Amino acid sequence: MIYLACDHGGYTTKLKVINLFEKYKLEYKDLGTNTTDSVDYPDYAEKLAKAIEKNPDAVGILICTTGIGMSIAINRFKFLRGALCHSVKDAKMAREHNNANVLVMGADMRFRRRKKIINTFLSTEFEGGRHEKRVKKLEKLG
Repeated sequence: MIYLACDHGGYTTKLKVINLFEKYKLEYKDLGTNTTDSVDYPDYAEKLAKAIEKNPDAVGILICTTGIGMSIAINRFKFLRGALCHSVKDAKMAREHNNANVLVMGADMRFRRRKKIINTFLSTEFEGGRHEKRVKKLEKLG
């Protein structure tokens, strides 16, 4: 399951991501927002966090104008590892080395690149091994 949420700055981009998911018949749940009217991004990061807390095998995608606000918000939750990714390499490393379970993206990116980043994030597995102890240390912080 892929949970998807955005604020007003990411709404138009979220619609494009949904079209992509539907084209490839990926299972997803849209957690909002469903408007370009101003909303508070922490509310939507929290909705996504609560959804993943109930379904720990799921992943999430958050979109706001720059991705920075959503990235800060989602990483407040101990059981989540949100990665703001601007490239395919970022997405690959976030999954392989950090076991990231939430992809955070800014809305101001070409869709072709965004598609490659999403595909990489969803298809890359955590390497474990030497990275496992580091991820466990992250869980103990705070």
